[in-house]
Amino acid sequence: MEKSITPNQIKQNNRSLIYHYIYKNKKVSQQDISYYLRLSRPTVASNLAAMEKDGLIQKSGLIDTEFVGRKASAYSIIANYRISIGVELLKKEVKMIAVDLYGEKIHRTAYEIIYENKKSYFESVCAKIVEFKESIGISDSAVLGIGFAIQGLTAPDKQTIVYGKILSCTGLSITEFSRYLPYPCSFIHDAESAAISEMWMSPELTDAFYLSLSKHLGAAIISKGEILSGKHGHSSIIEHIQMQPDGSQCYCGRQGCMETLLSMAALLEENETMDDFFMKVRQKDFAASSRWEKFLTNLANAVNMLHLIYDTDFILGGYLAQYLLEEDLIFLHEKIRQMTPFEEAQDFLLISKMPKHNITIGAALPYIQAFLNNPSI
Repeated sequence: MEKSITPNQIKQNNRSLIYHYIYKNKKVSQQDISYYLRLSRPTVASNLAAMEKDGLIQKSGLIDTEFVGRKASAYSIIANYRISIGVELLKKEVKMIAVDLYGEKIHRTAYEIIYENKKSYFESVCAKIVEFKESIGISDSAVLGIGFAIQGLTAPDKQTIVYGKILSCTGLSITEFSRYLPYPCSFIHDAESAAISEMWMSPELTDAFYLSLSKHLGAAIISKGEILSGKHGHSSIIEHIQMQPDGSQCYCGRQGCMETLLSMAALLEENETMDDFFMKVRQKDFAASSRWEKFLTNLANAVNMLHLIYDTDFILGGYLAQYLLEEDLIFLHEKIRQMTPFEEAQDFLLISKMPKHNITIGAALPYIQAFLNNPSI
């Protein structure tokens, strides 16, 4: 026998519908809400009053509406009613960003802290997080959680690092941080974090292969709007696919992995910055252009192999994305056409829409999404 819906559930559903309508449309009138959600004016009015009292929404001036002859009061959500903080842990640096309910940056900072698997390190990072939170004037109750993006594979529950060769952090538990913080905490693989940012920027994105071309190579598979982690948590770890058995040694201990061909270490010379390198490339410097062509050829080889396995869009992201031009995509497509046995349409290579701060923002977004998905808002 089916359970009947209770009046309280109907009331909660109406509240959630109204909140999400305001969230989606940014600035709306009571009349618009009533018309488009097919709810009575008294129902809408009482919910608006309750949500305004609870601090979820606010009046935002007046707005034109087709349903009345004069301007009506406009309502918008309070974007910082709840926030989330993303933290990226690197060998010599810790980056932090606070985002509001729209995923917009509230504040960002970075600290020079050398990673060590020691109590002093965890205490120092957490102290900086608290300092960062306090600097933006946010109460503890407003913080949904802290997402720690890390160069390592995480367990399915996001509480443990199961493979962390870059930072030598295999086995690290989130409790090393959470014991010093009064907020929910979780780990996230940095490439997955970047892919989540991409999905946030492009809600229509449901299937893609995201390549993070940064200091280290990373990837994430997006399928049906979700990140695929796989049975054992290491789907899309393309950086350890061996391309040249007699090539350079990878940090995993093997030789010739994709990491050794498509990370920034494979592209840049010692102490060379991305800005310096691409200035030389765009000025047609022969040596820099030759390195760039070699890198793009290796990238085309990798993309072709992966595209034969998964025929979907490929998004080129990471630190490299902001430097890519249309001429680089044309070069890649031409190389791939030479490698593949099929007719290859020139429509599956895309440049990331969010090349900056994507890892830290992506680490924060799961807590925002969980809040928005909560039917009890």
